[in-house]
Amino acid sequence: MSSTIADAPEPIAPRSRLTVLAGPTAVGKGTVSAYVRDTHPEVWISVSVTTRAARPGEADGVHYRFVDDTRFDEMIAAGELLEWAVVHRTARYGTPRQPVEEALAQGRPCLLEIDLQGARQVKESMPDALFVFLAPPSWEELVRRLVGRGTESEQERTRRLETAVEELAAEKEFDVTLVNTEIHAAADELVALMSSRRTTDSESA
Repeated sequence: MSSTIADAPEPIAPRSRLTVLAGPTAVGKGTVSAYVRDTHPEVWISVSVTTRAARPGEADGVHYRFVDDTRFDEMIAAGELLEWAVVHRTARYGTPRQPVEEALAQGRPCLLEIDLQGARQVKESMPDALFVFLAPPSWEELVRRLVGRGTESEQERTRRLETAVEELAAEKEFDVTLVNTEIHAAADELVALMSSRRTTDSESA
């Protein structure tokens, strides 16, 4: 994708470089974002902060910033979060504001991988961002992925699936839908959308 990156900064309004990726639980948002991070270094990806415990294989500061409730409360009070929400009625997640603003000021293409509630908050403050909904090939496949990863209790899986019904119903709120049939293909299509958005904005600037 290096051919899509201009040698000189493009005259694009910073917010037009922001892409928000959201979708139901277990759809593969984190895996798609990780593939983009590994293969497209030109894309800056926000690291969310959360009060939940780390899952096996997750590294603090890479996949998430893991904090306790006291620190999360401090971040809210200090206005350090661009958005935050209670997800699946358990843990809190949020997007640190300063790193996003700094990346946008530098003119970098930015990706936020967040939940539906967070996406709605960002849409209120940055409506000209590109909002992408990541959808599963089918409901059955979504259930298979959630059960297959084995990181939640049966009670937690039930709670997440109840939330997923609401999340899937919100697809119409987004600008574009990507069906995550295969991780690499979905990630490449996401980056292509981001590049297309940047080119369009540059031509209209």
